[in-house]
Amino acid sequence: MAVNLKGKSLLTLKDFNKVEIEYLLNLAGDLKQKKRMGIMGEGLKGKNIALIFEKPSTRTRCAFTVACTDEGGHPEYLGKNDIQLGYKESVEDTARVLGRLFNGIEFRGFSQEHVEKLAKYSGVPVWNGLTDDYHPTQILADLLTIKEKFGKLEGLNFVYVGDGRNNMANSLMIGCSKMGMNFTLIAPKQLWPVDQLIDECKAFAKESGSIINISDDTEEVAQADIIYTDVWCSMGEETKAAERIKLLKPYQVNKELLTKTNKNDTICMHCLPAVKGNEITEEIFEQYSQVIFDEAENRMHTIKAVMVGTI
Repeated sequence: MAVNLKGKSLLTLKDFNKVEIEYLLNLAGDLKQKKRMGIMGEGLKGKNIALIFEKPSTRTRCAFTVACTDEGGHPEYLGKNDIQLGYKESVEDTARVLGRLFNGIEFRGFSQEHVEKLAKYSGVPVWNGLTDDYHPTQILADLLTIKEKFGKLEGLNFVYVGDGRNNMANSLMIGCSKMGMNFTLIAPKQLWPVDQLIDECKAFAKESGSIINISDDTEEVAQADIIYTDVWCSMGEETKAAERIKLLKPYQVNKELLTKTNKNDTICMHCLPAVKGNEITEEIFEQYSQVIFDEAENRMHTIKAVMVGTI
């Protein structure tokens, strides 16, 4: 099946089918191999890329910048004090200006509505580098890492433990259900995803032949191939730290939790940055650090694939 993503925006993986996601993962793997051989590409030669950052970043900013440069493009960083997005100028008007000047736009910020308006009004591909609702470029990196470790995605048992209603939990549930991975989310009931998203993902899972399971019982990690966690307080929620720590302490990824998998080959993943001692112990983090930092590196390769594939 031919895949043509030219001009398509990546706002959430809901909008991509399994074949399109596989295409991006395969392209990322090819670009990764070429980079390691010292072969740089020209997929973005002569292209200018706007990188809008309302929220600070290490991996997303560096990944977009290096990936763009590797492929011959010019990345232009636009911080929250560099443009008037949504303040002195509407998002719609900013989008129409940037679309005249740039060949693609990355947005990392708070509002999913903002990234959607940028895509609607700019006329160029727009890529979601993180919003409060979704983080699709991270999920592509996670899927590539899992594929590298296991040689496949379909049929694997993926378990997410911790804050179950943040952008990572949302996006991982979408990505796993699209790719035929059994997805279990373990979190306190007050931190479960919204019902509408669960229902959407159950429909994706039915199509791909996988299962969605939402629970508050850590015994559900049994037979997990992958255990994934994220910070307990997302950006902008720092005032809730004490409350979250108390609520989520039983859901820490630690040695005791891993024994409940009844498997010796389970891997642990984290999208970073990590608060060691909260969502994951330092011991377990270091035990799986190779996987976690492979995951971080793969941000660049998958983001490169997204830009090349859509421009």
